[in-house]
Amino acid sequence: MIESIEISSAPRGRLSTRAIAMPADTNPFGHVFGGWLLSQMDLAGGTHAYRFAKGHCPTVAVEGMEFHLPVYVGDEVSCYTEVLRVGRTSISMQVEAWVRRHGGDDRLIKVTSAVFHYVAVDDNGKKRVIEKEA
Repeated sequence: MIESIEISSAPRGRLSTRAIAMPADTNPFGHVFGGWLLSQMDLAGGTHAYRFAKGHCPTVAVEGMEFHLPVYVGDEVSCYTEVLRVGRTSISMQVEAWVRRHGGDDRLIKVTSAVFHYVAVDDNGKKRVIEKEA
């Protein structure tokens, strides 16, 4: 187990989702699939983007996905999100995934990070302007 890598001391942004890694989410070696972790992060970023833009915001790109450490069955996975940039119709969101190891202490360990890009759309799927708060 590679636990000596110190990526960051504390999560950035707000807690947007939390989930427990289950056996169905793993490969034969006991590590959680990267795709499962990516989907948890996308759910977190998309939820934050939805609230920020007050409506549907599909994912249009993921940039700089880095898997720092593995996630194991029973780990509590917390995704933290932070708005990096708001354009006319788009939002870029920093998403970090942190784990609390199953049966371990309360220490959070950063396992993954990426920048997710979303675009605000209306009910017809057309881009819409994101209203800036006054």
